[in-house]
Amino acid sequence: MEKLFTMKKGVKNAIMIAGGLTVGFANGFFGGGGGMLCVPLLDKALGEKTKISHATAMLIILPISIASAVTYVVNGYFDLRITLFTGIGVIVGGIIGALLLKKLDSGVVGIIFALLMVAAGIKQAFF
Repeated sequence: MEKLFTMKKGVKNAIMIAGGLTVGFANGFFGGGGGMLCVPLLDKALGEKTKISHATAMLIILPISIASAVTYVVNGYFDLRITLFTGIGVIVGGIIGALLLKKLDSGVVGIIFALLMVAAGIKQAFF
């Protein structure tokens, strides 16, 4: 398959916008998971390096998550206790993950990501 970076700029931009819409929809509809779509889009379709794809996905997901969270809060889907306790784990885990991303080989990062996607799919399908 021809990589997008060899395509015309207009085609590449259109695909990035369509990908962004898909990632935003998934994150808003499911309350998360946009990164699971964003990383392969950046990595495979746009040809970015694995570590850059993961780091960029995090920065892309932040404003999407904030917008989705505001919508959920406005509609009454919010529990402060769960948010506070889970938030502590998310912050600590995010810091540890970012530090590990810097140290691990890109191939290892890709394998861990793939295993996580498969495990999440199996859990959703059967449990």
